[in-house]
Amino acid sequence: MIPSPRRVRLMVTLFFFVSGFGFYTWASRIPTIQQKMHLNEAGLGAVLFALPVGLMATLPVTNVLLSRFDSRRIMMIGAVFFNAMLCCIGFATEVWQLVIALVCFGCSRNLMNISANAQSIGVQALYDKSIIARFHAIWSLAGFAGAGVGALMIRFSIATNWHFAIVGVLLTSICVYAYPDSLRQQPSPKERRPWFALPNKTLVKYGLISFASMACEGTLIDWTAIYFRKVLHTTPPQASGAFAIYVIAITLGRLTGDRLANRFGIRTMLTYSGVLVAGGLLLAISLPFVPTAIVGFILTGFGVSCVIPMVFAMAGRSAGMSSGSAIASVSTVGYLGFLVIPPLVGSVAQAAGLKAAFGMMIVFGLLISVLVRLTVKDERPLGAKEEAEVEEQGREADRYSL
Repeated sequence: MIPSPRRVRLMVTLFFFVSGFGFYTWASRIPTIQQKMHLNEAGLGAVLFALPVGLMATLPVTNVLLSRFDSRRIMMIGAVFFNAMLCCIGFATEVWQLVIALVCFGCSRNLMNISANAQSIGVQALYDKSIIARFHAIWSLAGFAGAGVGALMIRFSIATNWHFAIVGVLLTSICVYAYPDSLRQQPSPKERRPWFALPNKTLVKYGLISFASMACEGTLIDWTAIYFRKVLHTTPPQASGAFAIYVIAITLGRLTGDRLANRFGIRTMLTYSGVLVAGGLLLAISLPFVPTAIVGFILTGFGVSCVIPMVFAMAGRSAGMSSGSAIASVSTVGYLGFLVIPPLVGSVAQAAGLKAAFGMMIVFGLLISVLVRLTVKDERPLGAKEEAEVEEQGREADRYSL
């Protein structure tokens, strides 16, 4: 029996929940792991570099796999791998073990997230109005839940190995339940991609916007709790709580993102997103007090909330290729921000302090606004009614492959 669109949407949403909850489970315990491994800021930055390395290393493979196989199968394999690596991170006792686990964690996260985004674009095609941001809202809501559970685990001094193992088993059970009714999305043989392919000109532009956004989002994921502990001198539970507030801001932004895009246009919304990122971080570092920093991180959370969902949605509909391959191509550029910038923050923080390191993110916030004004022309919502026309325009774009 073929599941209804509503049922398919729910099952794909569960995979976004698994991804968000699992990743923020790890992120909420970064200060604990830093203390456990006796790492300074530079050392932590070097260790954190392992996760995006794994992510980037898998991007070409994911691109090819999504052009040849059903995206839901890749999503399921990636999800099981993701949960297994989360457990391994908790049981790491040496820095080299943690680095290996994080590389594999990044690989698995890439497989699951890109295929889940491909699934979400396929589900979007079943509806007449934009719903794409809501998938990412669930990801963020799950992240909030994961961060909240992490704060509780810290409060009651639960070891990371038990914490991560329990979460990994529960999330795997959710995946097993959701997989049968997820979207069947077998690509056409004509969509097969070469092993090495550069994105077309349109996707490069979207990729640059993604780069700036992911640089900011990745930095705040890795360093928010540490900023509150080291610069503002809060307690570990308070730092985790501040991180949770940041995640709430992202969630609320994504819950309202579709409505704002339909009302004001994607170009206007994304332009102001960059302004909020820059303004929020400027407030947080120029007035280094807990209340003002929290307000600043809330504004930043609103700013980064809808950039990636909207850019991925536009890329998936404008490339003249399978949505999975298009997202992988944009991610090839965008995830470089996730790869390079958060570890660089650790080196800058060691040399000049976390406030100076966070100041770099203000530039990226402004860069988002500038790039959007230069590249995004379409003010229309991303509902399914526009899909055929946008795809036809996308087929005219130049392509490059090696």
